[in-house]
Amino acid sequence: MLGKLFSGIGKFLGSPAGVIITANVVWQVVMLGMDIPTNKVVYAVVSVFIFILDIVVAFILRDQLIHFFSQFVLPIQNPKQRREIAARVSNFETGRRGPALFVKNGRVIEHEGETNREGAGLIVLDTASALVLRTDTEIRDTVGPGIKFTKEEEYIAGSVDLRAQWQFIGPLATSQPFLNPVSSPKEYNENQGRRQQTSGLTRDGFEISPTISIKFRIKRSAEKVPTESGVTSYYGFDAESVRNAVTREIIQLGTSKNSKVRMDWNKLPAHLVVNLWREYIRKFKLNDLFASSGVSGLQTIEEMINRRVKKPNTEALDDTGMQTGEWLESLEFKQLQSRGLEIMDVRIHNVLFDPALEEQIIQHWSAAWLNIAQKEQKHLEEMESLIETAARSEASKSFAKIASLQFGGKMKPPQENPFKTLQLLIQPLKDFILNESATGIASMEDELKKLDEIWKWLLDNNPTPPTNTGDGGLG
Repeated sequence: MLGKLFSGIGKFLGSPAGVIITANVVWQVVMLGMDIPTNKVVYAVVSVFIFILDIVVAFILRDQLIHFFSQFVLPIQNPKQRREIAARVSNFETGRRGPALFVKNGRVIEHEGETNREGAGLIVLDTASALVLRTDTEIRDTVGPGIKFTKEEEYIAGSVDLRAQWQFIGPLATSQPFLNPVSSPKEYNENQGRRQQTSGLTRDGFEISPTISIKFRIKRSAEKVPTESGVTSYYGFDAESVRNAVTREIIQLGTSKNSKVRMDWNKLPAHLVVNLWREYIRKFKLNDLFASSGVSGLQTIEEMINRRVKKPNTEALDDTGMQTGEWLESLEFKQLQSRGLEIMDVRIHNVLFDPALEEQIIQHWSAAWLNIAQKEQKHLEEMESLIETAARSEASKSFAKIASLQFGGKMKPPQENPFKTLQLLIQPLKDFILNESATGIASMEDELKKLDEIWKWLLDNNPTPPTNTGDGGLG
């Protein structure tokens, strides 16, 4: 009780009125104590006039100083904002102030009990934040980055982060939810919970649980325009998209007693993507998800999910994962648009399932790989044999063509000297090898030596020596 009393006295003495009243009381006490002779009527009138003048001057000076210095508290842009911040500072002194809040990356930062204060308040938003104000009966305003002065009945309906966000759902890369717990029961329960987030059944009844990453954001305007506070956000600000994201409430049925749970705006992308994943995984068998060649089932599912959330129309798949050629409206894309959201990318990775199934798949892959390798080896051997046969045939044709050069043209009587015939056959071959040797083919040297030996044998055994034609040939 005494504490409150002394606190009230101290607060009064700290106010301009308290200072003036206290100073006048002390002055009057000093004057009475010193018993200075004065005209009591004149002294009383002068004292009352000076007291009233001090009060008026003190309050006017106080208001002017508050109005002057308060504009340096925040980056104020215009006279209206200067009046607003001066009023907030004045209310702060009297204790009748409203909430003073800061919103950073879409998260409201406040002192304990700040939002429970009644009165005109103040909200400061960084360049990555936006929010919606409301009263108990209506939605009032959509606020972008900068400063917002709120009225007494207004409060925050919801805030959003304008930056692009990544959300990861499903098992962690280091966890093994299909195995027995290897650590504490708490960690095991957490792994099982993450497993159930993306758990789905294939067409042949096997459970698959991947990690799914989703990149999304609040839809942005085509051009970046300044907000009411004169701030141009790097992340863009579209008032309609922010309002739709906050105010268009999404209700999700609970698992017990049909309870209804309000879904936050940033939970909708994951909710839609998981439902699409479970829809498409039912169209594929386990082996179809991991094709050794071409496009696998997982790649098809990932592509179809991205189409469903990014485009207004998508080609349908039948119950076996084949395209039907029928184009259907994408309800997921429509829901995202109506709530001011857009999904930029969806990725499926870290696919987990029962280790026993994984071992079967590995064995199947090993057997398939061995069969493919054997088929390819046989194919290569057949190709090698065909190429070798074709090369021999081509070589025989080339040899016959070169060797018969001296016998082309007009018909000639047959040679009576067999050595002469052999020389006519060898001479074109020798000339051909000499030309190839000149181009730098080293393997021709051995063949040339053999032909020189044959040529020398013909010269030694020919009873009729050849005549020199002058060009190195035979006459």
